[in-house]
Amino acid sequence: MYDVETIRKDFPILSREVNGAPLVYFDNGASAQKPHAVINAVTQAYSMEYANVHRGLHFLSNLATEKYEAVRGTIARFLNAASEDEIVMNTGTTEGINMVSYGWAAPRMQAGDEIVLSVMEHHANIVPWHFLRERQGVVLKWVDTDATGWLDPQKVIDAIGPKTKLVAVTHLSNVLGTVVDVKTIVEAAHEKGVPVLVDGSQAAVHMPLDMQDLGADFYTITGHKLYGPSGSGAIYVKKERLAEMRPFMGGGDMIREVSKDAVSWADPPMKFEAGTPGIVSMIGLGVALDYMMALGMENIAAHEAALRDYAVVKLAGLNWLNLQGTAPDKAAIFSFTLEGAAHAHDISTVLDKKGVAVRAGHHCAGPLMDHLGLTATCRASLGLYNTTQEIDVLVDALELCHELFA
Repeated sequence: MYDVETIRKDFPILSREVNGAPLVYFDNGASAQKPHAVINAVTQAYSMEYANVHRGLHFLSNLATEKYEAVRGTIARFLNAASEDEIVMNTGTTEGINMVSYGWAAPRMQAGDEIVLSVMEHHANIVPWHFLRERQGVVLKWVDTDATGWLDPQKVIDAIGPKTKLVAVTHLSNVLGTVVDVKTIVEAAHEKGVPVLVDGSQAAVHMPLDMQDLGADFYTITGHKLYGPSGSGAIYVKKERLAEMRPFMGGGDMIREVSKDAVSWADPPMKFEAGTPGIVSMIGLGVALDYMMALGMENIAAHEAALRDYAVVKLAGLNWLNLQGTAPDKAAIFSFTLEGAAHAHDISTVLDKKGVAVRAGHHCAGPLMDHLGLTATCRASLGLYNTTQEIDVLVDALELCHELFA
């Protein structure tokens, strides 16, 4: 049984007050809070077990290496990858996509080659491709959503042409909550010989994942959204794609031999992990993923779906609230504005006075804001520890906003 009140006790920050009110943390889409298990693991690693990995033969180095490398297997289980050798550990999605841009795409693309993107992409899945546009003349092809925020997979497939070298698409919009049918896109793209990169930063938190079923060539995750430490993350890369990639960064650990005249690389995935890694952050991520898997990703998804359905009804009752993103089966992510002159930052400030933490701004989604005809929204993004009672607090705070700004 999924007992949210028991789960909430695992997260110490949820017991605090903000501005004299109990904290209602609805900024999970930006970064999630951490359970005791993660906090304790990080503290233990720094206080009693810290040493550098891979390079030492002493007890602490061996212990740190064992715990660090075990995380690769944990991530592989979380993603149901065929092998842990398909997991490159890094600082998160931004590094992962840049690794693909530099290490796989740049050597294969020339002026006129195309990358297909959706208008919902986070800047992390836009800017690295703009580098290729600016430096190599690569063309970015954009696919729009419909009025509800739904992305028709057929429109993405239809955008794939003879010059398309990559499809790069989010699995779940960080602004609209839209879930994208990436499996259909992947299957059709592969029939045309085009690889697919999927930004899984948001999806990985909210639903079970299966890389062997999904079939994506590249899939990124970010640790701090997965109830783990910042500076942790990974990218899943199919073995055949790993073999095609040049190293993203050079340094220690990613080499086999170095001489004055030559260098040879270690086998993947080590080939793509240069320098001293975020040892403790990654250990914390492993604990966070174990925590989520113990709760059950299906159970988390069911709980959040119930929150979504409750919030949809409650927010629909506010006829002066403009919701962006009403696609069916969306995640529990709600972007909104108020009728009138109230700016998203003003709304967020008022909500904060009631202890409600939301995000305000463009959410690193400039093309989507342009598509919506907006400059900013407020976003309430829910997580595994949120409750219907907290949604009621949000609604009450929004009603106060309406009174102040109407």
